[in-house]
Amino acid sequence: MNHIAKLVSLITLGLVIGPCLLHLTGTIGLDTVKVAALGGTVGWFIATPIWMGRKLPVDASEVEI
Repeated sequence: MNHIAKLVSLITLGLVIGPCLLHLTGTIGLDTVKVAALGGTVGWFIATPIWMGRKLPVDASEVEI
């Protein structure tokens, strides 16, 4: 599951960066960039916390914040 989440995170990051570069070269229009970047951003924020999660220390349940 961790490897799949990393792969999805990398693909969605490419959906943010790739269309921007293509728009810079004049290959695709701005509306396409907006849709792809929005989809990539949402996907990245969903997939990345799955594999970047950290384990809490043993005594974390005893600490009150």
